[in-house]
Amino acid sequence: MSSADHLAAIDLLRARDFPRAPGRSEHGYGGPGFHVAELSTYDQLWDDDGTAHEETEARCEAERDALRALLTERWGAPRAFGLTSVLIRVMAQEADGSGAPVPEPWATLSESVPDVHLWRSDGQWIAVGVARWGERLAVQLLAVVTEVAPP
Repeated sequence: MSSADHLAAIDLLRARDFPRAPGRSEHGYGGPGFHVAELSTYDQLWDDDGTAHEETEARCEAERDALRALLTERWGAPRAFGLTSVLIRVMAQEADGSGAPVPEPWATLSESVPDVHLWRSDGQWIAVGVARWGERLAVQLLAVVTEVAPP
């Protein structure tokens, strides 16, 4: 997909009502208060020596950066938001029930996306990031549209 296609997907999700229950859509998945679009997915080969994985990550990050530039023209400079502390809270909640549960989509995103670029527009949060599903596994460019504030 091109950056124009990515923008069109984000605009479509911004205009669409949020689902009442968690589930899949033609663009990815969503739930109450959020949509997550899987804009690009690059599957990895198990027998790769690591070179293709690095190239794939670089390609996906370049797509993210191109999309970030377009969204910055639209809404101004994004806020960088790291999800590592969110993941730590999710793991603590799962392990011993301590702390308040982390809301979706942030809890699920924190499992694979280390950081996002974040904008606020018309009562919605818009985020883009790269999901890394492990060494030599899939890499995805994701966009999030949500009314749920980042934790």
